[in-house]
Amino acid sequence: MNPFRRLSFELWYLRRPPWESGIVPPEVADFIAAHHLPGRALDLGCGSGTSSLALAAAGWTVCGVDYARGAIRMARQKTRLAGLTIDFHVCDVTRLPRPVSAACYDLVLDIGCFHGLTTREKGIYLDALESLLAPGGSWLMYGFFKPQESPLPGLLADDPSELGKRLRLAWRKDGVEKKDRPSAWFCYRV
Repeated sequence: MNPFRRLSFELWYLRRPPWESGIVPPEVADFIAAHHLPGRALDLGCGSGTSSLALAAAGWTVCGVDYARGAIRMARQKTRLAGLTIDFHVCDVTRLPRPVSAACYDLVLDIGCFHGLTTREKGIYLDALESLLAPGGSWLMYGFFKPQESPLPGLLADDPSELGKRLRLAWRKDGVEKKDRPSAWFCYRV
């Protein structure tokens, strides 16, 4: 991961980053409600842990990772205050530590992490993802699309079809993010 980008995320977490609404996205809440038996969940790019906490409160065994130390510090504090147990790690999603990478998950959640990776990093992430997902597991991912000819990060137009070569698309919900960029929620299954 680019050191400048990592530093910018650390600086954002000295305050409250604009993406940290403290609200569980409806797609995550719907996913939790639709599953009768909670399982193991991995929240990649978990930020301050809002969705991790919702999963844990619903009975899921949760592991959250983020490369911003400030985000993990906030997540751990929120978890303590809620009286929940969540295993948080400061790490890069393309280099998961052994305790995280050795487990199989029924759900891998990614809200805005994958779309910020380079093409090379996306390949590393997806190779790991396939081994992280338990049989029948789901990858619930939100991302916004990269504007053409823009230096901004984002999903590429052909990313969804490339992802479909690795995992089965269960559903997709298109939308628009705060800056009017096209975005989408995806649920892929093993």
